[in-house]
This record gives sequence, structure tokens and C-alpha cells, in this order.
Amino acid sequence: MHGPRKATRMIAITSRPVPAAAPAGHPVLRALLSRPRPAVMGILNVTPDSFSDGGQFIAPERAMAQARRMIAEGADIIDIGAESTRPYGAQPVSADEEMKRLQPILAGVVALGVPVSIDSMKSAVVGWALDSGAAIANDVWGLQRDPDMAKLVAARNSPVIIMHNRDQVDASIDIIRDIVDFFSRSLDIADRAGISRGNLVLDPGIGFGKTSEQSMTALARLHEISVFGLPLLVGASRKRFISTVTPSEPHQRLGGSIAAHLVAAQGGARIIRTHDVSETVQALGVAAAIEGNR
Repeated sequence: MHGPRKATRMIAITSRPVPAAAPAGHPVLRALLSRPRPAVMGILNVTPDSFSDGGQFIAPERAMAQARRMIAEGADIIDIGAESTRPYGAQPVSADEEMKRLQPILAGVVALGVPVSIDSMKSAVVGWALDSGAAIANDVWGLQRDPDMAKLVAARNSPVIIMHNRDQVDASIDIIRDIVDFFSRSLDIADRAGISRGNLVLDPGIGFGKTSEQSMTALARLHEISVFGLPLLVGASRKRFISTVTPSEPHQRLGGSIAAHLVAAQGGARIIRTHDVSETVQALGVAAAIEGNR
């Protein structure tokens, strides 16, 4: 005879309704957000110390080959970073060093024909990259670290990804409230600088300034971050929180990354940032096809 069953908390796999996003202003962003599935952003780190692939693509010929491969696999955007922003142990570099790492490859990647975003917290680097053909600014400090970033983005009429971040992890805080408050400050900065609302994308910053539990909370409650009516980007690729569920090294976290990104897409994310483009494109496509047959 079976005893009473314990109640089990289930994660819904259907999409929650979210507020309608503000119409994209920049034509590049408008095209990316018009796809039937979330756009896929392929990560290209030309750094010696990124947490997952540091040093693999610092040689220009290897970086170009990786960009071509990701585009062939279906990447809609290539996100190039020349300074590791990993939360643990990253070594800061100067703007000159970032540009030195980017200079041999940026024009070549732009010439491949997909939009390029520049992952930098320095306005000098972002301005140089935009002038060199990059289309999107990706600021891991959400316009709150470099005082010149917002006015630069406004002057260039560039789309900008505003990511939540914290200097210190604090397990005691309500992380969703912290993210919402952070975005409110960033959006005020953007408004005062004159950045078009249609050029804004929000990123909850999975793995940045958060415990593993807080990163999972941000993914599970992504719909609560949709209150601003702006498109969301999620980058959970190979992040450390996956190893707290299933012990693994970064290169062993493909399954966890796919799971997190499917949850994010179901929660309303319109851009997914990943190291593993082919598998992510396939997973998002299959999920969209299944949802289309409901």
C-alpha cells in the first residue's frame, strides 16, 4: 500500500504572458527581434583568461575561423569581447589593450555579414568598435560604470544591452528586486542621455554578482523582469550555477546550458547568448516547433 504522495513543485513549460516589448528602433535590432524564435548570439572571446574558452581564440586566424563556424551554425549576432568579465579572478586591461586585441579581427568579422556586438564596459572601446562597424554595445555594467557610455550610445544611435551586475554577492537580498531597481537606475540614465527606448535590451546578468541560487531564481522568475516592456537577453552558457546541480567543468555544461536557455526562452527572452551555437539553434527551433503544434 502506497503512502500519501508528497506535493511536488513543477516548473511550467508553457510561456507566461509578458508585457508587449517596446518597438525596436534601430533596424538591426528590429530585424533580430522579428525572428520566430529567439535570436542566437555567438560568443567570441579574444582573451587569455575568459572562464570557459580563455586563450582559444586570441590568435586572429582562430578567432576568424570561430566566427565563420558560428555563423554557419546559425548565429544571428557575434558578440566579441577582448576583456574577461568573469566574476572570479578576471584581470582588468586597459582600453588600448582591448583595442589591440580587437583590431586584427573586428573588421573581418563585420565583413562576414551578421551584426556584431562589442562586449566592453569602456566607452572608448565601444566608440572605436562602433566606428569600425560593430552595431550593438554590450555593457556588463548597464551604463552605470563608465560615465561616458550612455551619451556615446545616444550619439551613435546604437542599440545597447544593459546588464545587471553587482560588485559583491549578497545571498541575503531579494535578487529580483535588486535587478529591477538596477534596471530602473540604468533606464533613468539612458533616458537622461537621450537613448531611444527602442534601442534598449535588458540582461539579468546570470552568474554576475549572484549566488548560484540567485542565478536560478532570475531564470525562474524572468517574467518579473519583463515589467519594463523591453526585450530580454539571457546568457547562461556554461555558467557556474549549472555545476551546483550537476558537478561539471565549463566544457561539460552543454546540457545545463540548453535547459537554462529553453527556460529563458519560455520566460520571454528574445536573445540567447551562447558558446554552443549549433546545439542552441537546434534546441530553440525544436522547442518553437513543438509549441507551434499545441
